[in-house]
Amino acid sequence: MRAIFQFRVRRLIGKPGVLYNRRLRVRGSPHPFDYDADLSLTAAESNAFRIHSDLPCFEQRIAALSCFASGGVTRTAKTSPLAFCMPILGRPTLFFIIIVYKYVDLTVISVYSNVNKENDMANILKTEKKVTVVSMLAEGSSMASIARITGIHPDTIMRLAVRIGQACAKIQDEKMRGLNCKQIEVDEIWGFVGAKRNKAKRAGAYGDVWTFIALDADTKLIPSFVVGKRDLYHARAFMEDLAGRLSRRVQLSSDALNAYPEAVESGFGNEVDYGQLVKTYAVVNLNKDAASRYSPAEVVKTERTIISGMPDVRRITTSHIEKQNHTLRMHCRRLTRLTNAFSKKFENFQAAVALNFAYYNFCKTHKSLRMTPAQAAGIESSAWTVEELVKRCGE
Repeated sequence: MRAIFQFRVRRLIGKPGVLYNRRLRVRGSPHPFDYDADLSLTAAESNAFRIHSDLPCFEQRIAALSCFASGGVTRTAKTSPLAFCMPILGRPTLFFIIIVYKYVDLTVISVYSNVNKENDMANILKTEKKVTVVSMLAEGSSMASIARITGIHPDTIMRLAVRIGQACAKIQDEKMRGLNCKQIEVDEIWGFVGAKRNKAKRAGAYGDVWTFIALDADTKLIPSFVVGKRDLYHARAFMEDLAGRLSRRVQLSSDALNAYPEAVESGFGNEVDYGQLVKTYAVVNLNKDAASRYSPAEVVKTERTIISGMPDVRRITTSHIEKQNHTLRMHCRRLTRLTNAFSKKFENFQAAVALNFAYYNFCKTHKSLRMTPAQAAGIESSAWTVEELVKRCGE
């Protein structure tokens, strides 16, 4: 007795194929069937298929088991009845099915012999493409502009950026050890993830995000950074991380953020010469023209205050780190002011900042130094190319 069931083959992109007949023969089943299928070229062109079956529950299970036994699709689509199979588990599952489920027809073996041994793989970018994408990201290009120029899908660019950024964070964590810095300036730079503070709760977003940055005033090296909130917890984590990377007593300068004195004591103890630069600003101009709204307030007074140790008062400054904040905003698109280029996920923001600092430390030649900050600090003997950075990230 034979029964013919019809299946509709559908591409993963949602375009339906055509109906075809399938005959099954299953040991132990009250209805013997023969494996036989006739797939159209329209359906066979796809790399994977979704099956909507009218088979009873018993035959559905066997059909599903047979699907998992397949190791490829493209070649099988032309030669075997299991062209709709999903290429995910491969040979071990095939033998498991044959041994454990005795009622599976041995025709599966002949089907598997026709399966393409080289599975259909996801599109992998060439190294040249990766270098182009990373270079443009590090120089401040947006995801959309990179996608238009290179022809790479924005999602592919995003996944690459996250992988590279996370690898850059690990590289810097390994390289920035035992540093012989003398004068460190610290500051924090504002950004936001998903939405700004006043709309973050309603939108379910992270909201305002602050990046704590340390800069060696002599070598322009960035030895440490922490991304998080502008609070005591993240300030302490930042100072403890910075202190663990230095090999000697340093002079530390910061602005007048209330969390800094306690955080510095937690990270350095008494082994630091710490001073603050306190700035007094003029009253904000309330005019409605754009030039007045978006211009910073005028600094009318600065005061240098010794917090701990014996710092050189003349060298208590944050000028270098504030210039670095400007460089960061120009090179990291997510931190550019007054644009719609902001991160939607906190992990993406962290990866973007880590990529920027790795590019700045190891690849970009500093104009005043005529070498990279890593060279000036004695960490590396030569500047890295972007291709070398990409390869060190495992790409």
